[in-house]
Amino acid sequence: MPLQAQLDEIRSRTRELLRPEHLAVTDRAVAELQAAGLAKEVLPVGAPAPDFELLDSSGKLVRSSELRAGGALVITFYRGRWCPYCVALLALSPQTQRHSTFTAEQHHLKFPLLCDTGNHVARQFKLVYTVPDYLKQQYQRTFVNLPLCNGDQSWELPLAATYIVGRDGTILFAEVSADYTRRTEPQRILKALES
Repeated sequence: MPLQAQLDEIRSRTRELLRPEHLAVTDRAVAELQAAGLAKEVLPVGAPAPDFELLDSSGKLVRSSELRAGGALVITFYRGRWCPYCVALLALSPQTQRHSTFTAEQHHLKFPLLCDTGNHVARQFKLVYTVPDYLKQQYQRTFVNLPLCNGDQSWELPLAATYIVGRDGTILFAEVSADYTRRTEPQRILKALES
């Protein structure tokens, strides 16, 4: 089943379970992010990707330059383990190492989950936004504790994004969405890697 079909199924089940006033809050937040045009201001194809060093979920230092030496590097930004859409496809998160370790173990990940605590790398890709107060209040009521998960008080998250970076550090593919329920299909990533 395609990834987006899986995410649409999650969305359908979520919409059945959540109260209408909760859905209105999340729908409003997505609509505002889309209207703000943040997804159009991110690093584009052809731009140099920032080099970074981050810890993975086991505490090992990972350098993007070393990963690129083995071939094109796929980078996916996601919001956190608390997001049902994000756990369908994981890679680089603002979560602390402790929470990333939990995520990697819980979902039996076969790839490195990097800890972008403080959203430093996401910020370099121009993906970071601040959660609006009304959504922050809803998260707090539903026990989504971003300060605990992310290790800071910023209430910032990255947009849903997938990049492919070539060996030379150039961005070869970029797909970014202000709607966290939309993700790049793995087949699109594979096709981009083949070209």
